Amino acid sequence: MTLVVALVPIMAFGVLLSAVTVPFVSEGPGPTFNTLGEVDGKEVVDIEGAKVYPTAGHLNMTTVSLRDGLTLGQALVLWASGREQLIPRDLLYPPDRSKDDIEKENDADFKRSEHNAEYAALGYLKYREAVTVQSVNDPGPSAGKLHAGDAIDAVNGKHVANLDEFQALLKQTKPGDSIVVDYRRKNASGVAEQGTATVKLGSAPDRDNGVVGVIVLDAPWAPFPITFNLDDVGGPSAGLMFSLAIVDKLTTGDLNGAKFIAGTGTVDSTGKVGPISGIEHKMLAAKEAGATVFLSPAENCDEAKAAREDGLQLVKVETLQAAVDALHALSAGGEPPRC
Repeated sequence: MTLVVALVPIMAFGVLLSAVTVPFVSEGPGPTFNTLGEVDGKEVVDIEGAKVYPTAGHLNMTTVSLRDGLTLGQALVLWASGREQLIPRDLLYPPDRSKDDIEKENDADFKRSEHNAEYAALGYLKYREAVTVQSVNDPGPSAGKLHAGDAIDAVNGKHVANLDEFQALLKQTKPGDSIVVDYRRKNASGVAEQGTATVKLGSAPDRDNGVVGVIVLDAPWAPFPITFNLDDVGGPSAGLMFSLAIVDKLTTGDLNGAKFIAGTGTVDSTGKVGPISGIEHKMLAAKEAGATVFLSPAENCDEAKAAREDGLQLVKVETLQAAVDALHALSAGGEPPRC
């Protein structure tokens, strides 16, 4: 009886450990991906229709892993490991928003980071800007007529050099009008495909003029497609490493200078590098993957220095241009900006 009585609280505690979930999410180091390499037989950054130069070594993007739905036992084990950080679940998944909505937003951020990485790299490589279609509403007036990535050259025969000129012509229209759009489309051969599309304009409650049903911006444009082949990764922080991979593939020499480079950072269409979250986890993931140099956004330098991963050189970057310059300095045995 004494043994049975003693076992009851032990069994009850075991049930608590294995069955009761806690309102916390675990955040820790995630996988890293070499943006110069392949995943599942596909180039992570695939460029068709342009001269691509050989690359070597590593330019690894880093990620953070999140574990949700933790039991009490799992949470205690992860916390005790010292590799994971427990965060109140409501900070990542607010109660007024569904998990699906947040994951869709993360996916949208990742897709936006791909676009910005392409624009930043092409701008660094001095490709000329065009009125570029970023996305097409479907359903919408332009669905099936214009594609994401098209460069708009003229509306009703009038040349448009930038977004302001494009919008000025649209303000002269009304819903139900038809316009003829001259465009250039990216081609796997690297030769722009010329075309025209007749679009019957739609309407929007916040404007009187006709609506084309596309999101457009002024962005550097190249006639060849750039495809990013990474699934199950979300958020905007892959932008910098994607941009560096494009630059490395479209220029001679190796940006990494035979070093194992890893890093993180958002990048906007102009090449400005922005801060990210979870840098301490990304640094640990980079070190465990074999990196010796880590590119950190300037605004994350204090956190990065506090994390202090031995054997990992911290390089401060504020722009894509600065990141390329820092890698060139490392290759030449010079001194790049440090955190």
